[in-house]
Amino acid sequence: MGSIYLFCIMVLNKSISHTLDLVLSTLVPMVFYVVVLFVFRVYGSLWKYAEIEEFFLCAAGSLAAGLIYAAVYELIVDESRLIYNIMAAMIVTLTLVTYRFIYRFYRKHQRKQCHDKKKRLLIVGAGMAANSLINEIRNNPKSSYVPICAVDDNPEKHGHIINGLRIRGSSQDIPQICSTFDIDTIFICIPTATAEQRRRILDICAKTNASLKILPEIYSAITDPDRLQKQMRSIRIEDLIGRKENHFDRTCIDNFINDKVVLITGGAGSIGSELCRQVALSKPKKLIILDISENSAYTLQYELKHAFNDKLDFVIEIASIRDAEKVDDLFFEYKPDIVFHAAAHKHVPLMEHNPEEAIKNNVFGTLNVVNAAQKHGAGHFVLISSDKAVNPTNFMGATKRFAEMIVQSRKGVSSTQFVSVRFGNVLASSGSVVPLFEKQIESGGPVTVTHPDITRFFMTIPEAVQLVLQAAVMAKNGEIYVLDMGEPVRILDLAETMIKLSGFRPYVDIDISFVGLRPGEKLYEELMMNEEGLRTTDNNRIFIGNQPKITLSEIEQKLEKLTDAVNKKDKKHLMRVMQEVVPTYCPDFSNKNRVCEQSACQINEPAMAIQTF
Repeated sequence: MGSIYLFCIMVLNKSISHTLDLVLSTLVPMVFYVVVLFVFRVYGSLWKYAEIEEFFLCAAGSLAAGLIYAAVYELIVDESRLIYNIMAAMIVTLTLVTYRFIYRFYRKHQRKQCHDKKKRLLIVGAGMAANSLINEIRNNPKSSYVPICAVDDNPEKHGHIINGLRIRGSSQDIPQICSTFDIDTIFICIPTATAEQRRRILDICAKTNASLKILPEIYSAITDPDRLQKQMRSIRIEDLIGRKENHFDRTCIDNFINDKVVLITGGAGSIGSELCRQVALSKPKKLIILDISENSAYTLQYELKHAFNDKLDFVIEIASIRDAEKVDDLFFEYKPDIVFHAAAHKHVPLMEHNPEEAIKNNVFGTLNVVNAAQKHGAGHFVLISSDKAVNPTNFMGATKRFAEMIVQSRKGVSSTQFVSVRFGNVLASSGSVVPLFEKQIESGGPVTVTHPDITRFFMTIPEAVQLVLQAAVMAKNGEIYVLDMGEPVRILDLAETMIKLSGFRPYVDIDISFVGLRPGEKLYEELMMNEEGLRTTDNNRIFIGNQPKITLSEIEQKLEKLTDAVNKKDKKHLMRVMQEVVPTYCPDFSNKNRVCEQSACQINEPAMAIQTF
């Protein structure tokens, strides 16, 4: 620093001749500059991460050192060289800044040489989150991304620059921008976006071949730039479904469950295990988990022990709901206050091939649990039903509808509050199409879709269980509660989007094949039957279907017919009898869900599917 200053002074003032002047012109400036630049923290900056603040401090420190030296020199020598010192300080400033600019340019040039090996990145959103993320990516030498440009739906930002990236349009322009700039990856950096906004942006991004990641909803992550990039997560299937954020009344659920003995049948299954987790949070007096699958039950047992230590009193019972005597013994031993009946055979094609097993488990198994609950004075009984029970075209759905009828028949004849809760597919359950698609994509395809026009309702398992618990709190005897499943999702669209979000091109990298509707499968599912009305509840996500009255004697007669049909071991006869006892069951259907012409299950028009309100 002193040598630069000395050179500047010698050039600007050639009158230096005596020793004092020489010392004041060389050693003293060096001390001044070093001290002042240390005070201004110029030497403490990491210049590969330097921003405008570092360059400002560098310039301010150099000028301040020059002015201070000029003032001291005038006091000691009594001679003014202010103009020379200011000019020298400006030259030093220019030299320092230029040197650092060259260093930054060299570093940037080095990074550009590595860009061919990195993924070209488009940032969606041009706010504080995006700015922090861009900084983290650029300053992290291990980053595998190179930011190319950004988009934002605020038209006032279009054409401007955020942290060196030009904002080239709105989210609607994403497909064109990805094509023009050869984008590999899209980061969605809008932590405050609603579910509808995320769904719309994801639908647009799915039209590209770029892979996607999304910023976590936790906005506080933005305040820690070092962790921001690490917290970018892959797109989850829940983002594609676009379910609205729900706020549940946990207090009423806690009051309902707390200090009660709760029995959950099928407790080790997808729905049953989540019921166990959420019931455990409400501190029941005792939790009884009944399941026939010992492996799944063992896994759940380990999880609950690890999560709750000794704070949860629970027991695993390995038993079948088909065993009426065993079920009765369990109710006699534990005297449950609340029963959630989730045990059932659910796989449609398997039950089409084994209808007698569906009867034994879904009908007579339900009957055993219902009888035991009534006999031993359970306060509440909640049947976990399915949208496949509505105008069923498959045998499994028919058995679930009959289970609902069993529950309805107990209205007014028991002190137990019997209710059914009906909803559609849940994501990541054992029977969901989503895990199947994920495995097929991972193995290179093809992804198998039954029909181009098939649609399904979806919700997450925790959301479904929370709504089930809410419905149980408000339950009244014999009612069927219908959960709001939102808009139906086209399965082909879901498959194509999942392939794109995995970084592949549908029909090019991963093929999609249509395998035809499976036995008993509908093109679309329904949540209400024609004879059912719709009543609202205090919860705008839960509705009540008005049901035709079914007496206990009617159910008993129907059960006798089913018993005789099962004993005859004739599948065709069993299906005919099921059509008699469940009038809405219509097994003969076309791929277009035509109206069944049989008088036993005639339907005038498609049943109403509940929509989001």
